[in-house]
Amino acid sequence: MAAGDNSNAIEMEDSKIPLLTPYKMGRFNLSHRIVLAPLTRMRSYNFTAQPHAILYYSQRTTKGGFLIGEASAISETAIGGPNIPGIWKREHVEAWKPIVDGVHQKGGIFFCQLWHAGRASNFCFQPNGQSPVSSTDKPITSKFRIDGTTASAFPAPRRLTTEEIPQIVQDHRIAARNAIEAGFDGVEIHGANGYLIDQFLKDKVNDRTDIYGGSLENRCRFALEVVKAVAEEIGADRVGIRLSPFADYNDCGDSNAEALGLYMAESLNKLGILYCHMIEPRMITQFEEQQTRHSLLPMRKAFKGTFIVAGGYTRDNGNEVITRGGADLVAFGRLFLANPDLPRRFELNAPLNKYDRSTFYTFDPVIGYTDYPFLDGIV
Repeated sequence: MAAGDNSNAIEMEDSKIPLLTPYKMGRFNLSHRIVLAPLTRMRSYNFTAQPHAILYYSQRTTKGGFLIGEASAISETAIGGPNIPGIWKREHVEAWKPIVDGVHQKGGIFFCQLWHAGRASNFCFQPNGQSPVSSTDKPITSKFRIDGTTASAFPAPRRLTTEEIPQIVQDHRIAARNAIEAGFDGVEIHGANGYLIDQFLKDKVNDRTDIYGGSLENRCRFALEVVKAVAEEIGADRVGIRLSPFADYNDCGDSNAEALGLYMAESLNKLGILYCHMIEPRMITQFEEQQTRHSLLPMRKAFKGTFIVAGGYTRDNGNEVITRGGADLVAFGRLFLANPDLPRRFELNAPLNKYDRSTFYTFDPVIGYTDYPFLDGIV
């Protein structure tokens, strides 16, 4: 069972810890600045969210806390791995409803991440065993998935035609509508980590000669069309996007990442969306950090909405980035996975549970999922 509501509903208002200060994100009044990052959990059998996710997400919910759900496929062609959830079917909407209710009952704000894997997929996940689709027909050459440890071989994708792209945009629109029907407070468009939108954004992948390739403006066209369609469908004040301009995840890099990040930040301003969520340039995989001269600060200064950062953050450097104005909110992945009461532990500067990387991507509904203990020892 999860720890009691009273211990999890933390009073943050009088705290002097920067991460634990309130923040108004558009219509949403957040009691603290610690965000549950979107995490691939692979416990959604038959591509449908499962009842055990009610406990998982509610464990990590505090009153006024902001949670971003795991990547949810927007269509049959969007699937990039086993046991990930979908948001394109009626049954997906119905499956998500009690999970969202569990978060709302504890006072949390919950967004659904909309995802299309693009070429980071395989024949077995595609309709009729067809090739994955992408901006290109070049396969991923990396032998490892973005965690840097899981071996994988990717087939050559099929390049989407110019005429097919509006349907992918429409799939995002419908998925956003479905997410709101399921009760989510909003959606985050997954434009990072080498997945489909990122495959259009990055010049080391996008080798198109049509209006979706070549210039920076053309490479960003698809991403911005998706954002515009989703914002029109559910309201810009319910829309965020995740970007990783500096990353080379899934063999998806760019020759001028800062220009890409700045162009996207400035273009997103024109669409008036709620937030931009960017991955720090220091993250070379999901789990490894490197020293870098690059910074998200130019993008932070350019974007007018809420700015969320992610990538290897701890209590100390999370507080530091808030204090110096480098971000409004900080997303935590591994630490929040292993510490369902992470805001409380940060409040008390208490010891943290150690995460077990070997259970990150298992299919077990309990182990490495809902069995990490709270401070009081309750699971």
